[in-house]
Amino acid sequence: MTAELQATAEGGGASRRTNCQMLLNRLQEITGIQDASFLHAALKAANGDLTDAISFLTEERAKEPAQEAVAVEPSNCEGSAVGKELPTNAIDLTPDNKDDLQAVIALSLLEPLEVQAVERDANRAHKGNAADNKNRPKRKRCEVWGENPKQNEWRRVDDWPVGMKNIGNTCWFSAVIQSLFQLPEFRRLVLGYALPQSMLENCRSRSEKRNIALMQELQCLFALMLGTQRKFVDPTAALELLKGAFKSPDEQQQDVSEVTHKLLDWLEDAFQLSVNTNSSPQDKSENPMVQLFYGTFLTEGVHEGKTFSRIETFGQYPLQVNGYRNLNECLEGAMVEGEMEPLPSDQLVKYGQERWFTKLPPVLTFELSRFEFNQSLGQPEKIHNKLEFSQMIYMDRYLYSNKEIIQRKRVETRKLRKEIAVLQQKLERYVKYGSGSSRFPLPDMMQYVLEFASTKLPLVVPSAQDSQRMPAQSQVECCSLNEPLRQNSIRKKESTESIEGATSTVVNPLPQQERMNKLPQPSYLPAEIPECPAPHVATEEEVSLVRTCLQRWKSEIEQDMQELKDCTTRLNQSIDQMYGDPVLCQVPYHLHAVLVHEGQANAGHYWAYVYDQPRKSWLKYNDISVTESSWEELERDSYGGLRNASAYCLMYINDKLSHYVADDASEVGNFQREVEALPPELQNYIQEDNWRLEQEVEEWEQEQSCKIPQIESSVNSASQDFTSESGQDQPLGCEHSICSLSSEHARIAKDQTAQAIANTADAYEKNGVEAALSEAFREEYSRLYLLAKETPTPQNDPRLQHVLIYFLQNGAPKQVVERTLLEQFADKNLSYDERSISIMQVAQAKLKEIGPDDVNMEEYKKWHENYSLFRKVSVYLLTGLELYQNRKYQEALTYLVYAYQSNATLLMKGPNRGVDESLIALYRRKCLLKLNDMAAALFVSRAEADVVEGTNILNDLIIPCMHLIINNDISKDDLDAIEVMRNRWCSYLGQEDMDANLQLKLGELLPRLLDSSAEVIILKEPPKIRPNSPYDLCSRFAAVMESIHGASPVTVK
Repeated sequence: MTAELQATAEGGGASRRTNCQMLLNRLQEITGIQDASFLHAALKAANGDLTDAISFLTEERAKEPAQEAVAVEPSNCEGSAVGKELPTNAIDLTPDNKDDLQAVIALSLLEPLEVQAVERDANRAHKGNAADNKNRPKRKRCEVWGENPKQNEWRRVDDWPVGMKNIGNTCWFSAVIQSLFQLPEFRRLVLGYALPQSMLENCRSRSEKRNIALMQELQCLFALMLGTQRKFVDPTAALELLKGAFKSPDEQQQDVSEVTHKLLDWLEDAFQLSVNTNSSPQDKSENPMVQLFYGTFLTEGVHEGKTFSRIETFGQYPLQVNGYRNLNECLEGAMVEGEMEPLPSDQLVKYGQERWFTKLPPVLTFELSRFEFNQSLGQPEKIHNKLEFSQMIYMDRYLYSNKEIIQRKRVETRKLRKEIAVLQQKLERYVKYGSGSSRFPLPDMMQYVLEFASTKLPLVVPSAQDSQRMPAQSQVECCSLNEPLRQNSIRKKESTESIEGATSTVVNPLPQQERMNKLPQPSYLPAEIPECPAPHVATEEEVSLVRTCLQRWKSEIEQDMQELKDCTTRLNQSIDQMYGDPVLCQVPYHLHAVLVHEGQANAGHYWAYVYDQPRKSWLKYNDISVTESSWEELERDSYGGLRNASAYCLMYINDKLSHYVADDASEVGNFQREVEALPPELQNYIQEDNWRLEQEVEEWEQEQSCKIPQIESSVNSASQDFTSESGQDQPLGCEHSICSLSSEHARIAKDQTAQAIANTADAYEKNGVEAALSEAFREEYSRLYLLAKETPTPQNDPRLQHVLIYFLQNGAPKQVVERTLLEQFADKNLSYDERSISIMQVAQAKLKEIGPDDVNMEEYKKWHENYSLFRKVSVYLLTGLELYQNRKYQEALTYLVYAYQSNATLLMKGPNRGVDESLIALYRRKCLLKLNDMAAALFVSRAEADVVEGTNILNDLIIPCMHLIINNDISKDDLDAIEVMRNRWCSYLGQEDMDANLQLKLGELLPRLLDSSAEVIILKEPPKIRPNSPYDLCSRFAAVMESIHGASPVTVK
C-alpha cells in the first residue's frame, strides 16, 4: 500500500512538472522570450494563468512604488495575482529598456529563494494556530449576525424595483423571475390568471393542481413585487412547489436550464387550462404563453441523398458558444449544418441541413450552451470563451422569406472566408517562422539579431602594473587564443570585400597588420565574461553591412505583414457589411435581459441585467440587491473570456411589437396604477404584508435599543476594572442606566478637569468656591471649543481627547454639553485637595438641581452611548491595523469587520459620528485577500491538517465576511477583491493533479463562496482592549497612523 501511495505521489509530481513545462513552452512560443527562469517567474506571478503571464510579459507597465507591508491607498489592481506576487517595483519590459529587462531576469533567479523564505515564515505562523483550528467546530451554515445589519434599510425607496431573497442556492430563480416580471405583458397574464369555479372543483389531476397552485403563488409574489414596501420579497412558497419536482432540492444547485424549462412548461400547462374552456386541449395556438415565447422553424436538408423537410416549434433556442466570436456567428452555425453547396453531378451530398425561422415570437430567448462534458475528467466543464452580442439584432437573415437572398450571400461569404484563410496561412508563416519545434515572429528575430550585432563588448584596459605582473607565458597563451579568431575575422572580411567588388569600386585594403591592430582586443578571463551576448570580433564595416541588410529586410517583412492584415480586415468588413442591406433590417429585436452565471459547471452564482424602459437604463438584479448598472458593466460580466462570469441566456424583444410586451405609458410610478387594478384579494394581501413589515421593523428597533446598553455595559464593566486597580470607586447618586457612561467619560477626562481646577487657584482664594467653579467651567469650555474647531490631520483625531469635542463637532444640544461638562467637575475621582473637593461638592449640588424638564435624559444617554461606541470602534480599528502590520491576519480581520459594522451604525446618524470608513474597508479588504491566499495554499497542500485549517479559515472568516460585504452597499474595490478570491478557488476545479477528495470538498465549499444567499451570519465580538486614558489612545492613534502612512510597523505599549 505504501508503495502504491508513493507511486501515485510520484506520478502526480510528474504530471505537475509536465503541465508546468507545457505552459512554459507556450509562453516561450507566444512571447519569443527564451529565458526559462524569467518565464517561470512570470508564470508564478500570474498564479499559473497563461493569459495573465502573457500580459505581464508583453504589456508596457509604468513603474509603481514598492508594495510595503503597510499599504496606503487601494490601487486599481489591488488583489490581482500579479500585484500580490511581485513585491518589487514594476519594471519596464519594452525593448528600449534593456537594463530593466536584465534586472527582471536577475530578480527572477533570486525569487525562488525569497518565496521559500516567505513560505517558511507563513508556515510557522500557521502552525501556531493549527491546534485551535482543529478543535474549532465546523459550521454547516454561517451563524447569525443578521440578514441586513442596517434594518432601517429594509424599506423600499419609492417604486424602485424590489430584490428577491435567496433561500439557499436559489439565485437562478431570482434571475429568471425578475427577467420575466419586467415584461409587462407576462406580468399582466400572471396577475390576471383566473379559472372558473367549476373547473377548479372538477380538477382531479395532480399535475393540474400543482400548476394551479404555482400560478396562485406567482400571483402573490408578483403582487408583492408591485406593491410591497419591503426592499426585497421572499419567494419560498413558489420555490417549494418547484423543488418538489427534483430529488435533492436542498443539497445542490439545480441545473438552471432544466428548472427554467420546467417552470415555463408548468406555466404553459396552467394557461392551457384556461384556454381549454373555449377550445380543444390539443390546440395551443390560443395559449398566451405560446403566443408570447414560442415560434416555429423549418428544417430542410439532405440525408444519404434523400431530401427531407419538417416544421418544429421552439421556445428557448439553444446556441453553441464554443468556436464562435459573436451571436450572429452562433446563429449562423445553428442554422446551417453540414455541406449544402451544390456539388458536381457525380458527387452526392451525404448530409446537410438548413433551418429557417417561419415564425418568430415577440420575446425571443437564446440559451447559450456554456457547459460541455469532459470525457477525460468524467465531469461537466464550463466554457469561458468570449462571446459578444449587441443591444439590437436583425433576424431577417434567418427568415424563410429571405431564403434565396441569404443563400446567395452565404455563398459569397464562404468564398470570402476561404480567401481570409489563405491570407491567414501566409501571415502565419511570418508570425511563426522557423524549421524547428520552436517558432517565432520573423520581424522579432530580425530585431534580436540586429541588437546582437550592434552590441559591443566593453574594452578591458589593463594597468601598467598588471601588465608587468602578467607572466610572459600567459601573454603568449592569450595571444594564441585570440589569433584564430582574428584570422577568421580577416578571412571573412576579405571574402566580403571580394563580393562587394563585383558591384562597386574596391577600396584599397589596409595592410593585414594594420587591420589586426584596428580590431578590438577583448579580454577573455572567466571573471570578465560580459553580461550581454555580443560579437567577439566585428569590424565597423561588417556591422554596418549587417545592420543595413537586416533593417531593409525587417522593413520589407513588416510591410508584407501589414498588407496581409489590411487585406484580411477589408474582407472581414465585407462579410460584416454583407447583411447590412436595408432590405435585411426589417425585423429588429432589442435586448431585454441578460442572465449571467459566475463560477464553474457544478457550482456558481446567478444574476440578471434587465433593461428598464421607464428609466432608460440597465438594472442589475442580484438577489436582494437591485442597483443601476451600465452597458459597460454588462459587457464585462456577460461576454466571458476575462473571468468566470458569462451570459447563459439572452432575452430579446421584437422592436416592432414592443407595444405587446411593454407599457404604452412607460413611466416611473406605473406600478402604483397596476396595484390599484389588482383584484381585491391581492390588494389585501399586499396591505397585510406591509403591515407585517411595520411590525417587524418596530420589533427590531426595540431589540436594538436593548442591545446598545448591553454592549456599553461591557465597556462600563471594563472601565470599572481600571478603577478598581487604582483603588477608587465609581460615582454614586444617580441612576446607573443613565449616569454610568457619563461618569465613565468624566473619569476618563479627570486629568484634564484637574488641570482646569488647578488654574483657578487665584479665583478660589479671592472670590470663593462658586467663582472658582464658574471660571474653571468657562475656561475649560473655551479650551474644548477651540480644539473642536481645529482641522484634523491623519495622525490626530481631537475627538479621542475628550467627549465634549465629539459632542461639539457633531452639534450636540447645549443642555447636553453643559450637563456633561458639569459632571466632569462633579467626579469623585477629583478628591485631590481641599479646593478640588469643594469644587466637586458644589458641582454635585448643581447637578441635583437640574431636573428632567431642563435636560432630556434619554437624549443625554444616547449621546454618551454614541461616544462610547466611537471610542470602541477606534480601539478596534487601531488593534486591527497593528495586528495586520504584524501579519496576524485572522485576528486583525475580526477586529476590522466588527469596527466596520459598528462604525456603519454611527455614520448613519451623521458623517462625523464615526471614523474614516474607507480606511477600515481598505484593510478589511487586504486582510481578506491575505487570508484567502493563505487558505488556498493550505487547501492545495494536500496535507490533511493543512486542508482542515484552510477550510476552517474559509468557513469561519472569509465566507461570513464576504457575505456581510455583499449584503451591504458594496464598493467597486470590494467587488473586485471578492472576484479575485472567487476566481482563485474556481481555478482549482477540474485540476488533474487534485485528488477526488479535495475536489469533493471544493464542490461543497464553492456554492457558499459564490452564492451570497441569505445565510445568516455572525462574527463574535473580538476580545476587548481598553486604553487607560485619552492620552494613551491619542498617542496610540498617532503612532499607528504614522506607521500606515509610510513608516515602519509600530507597536504601542
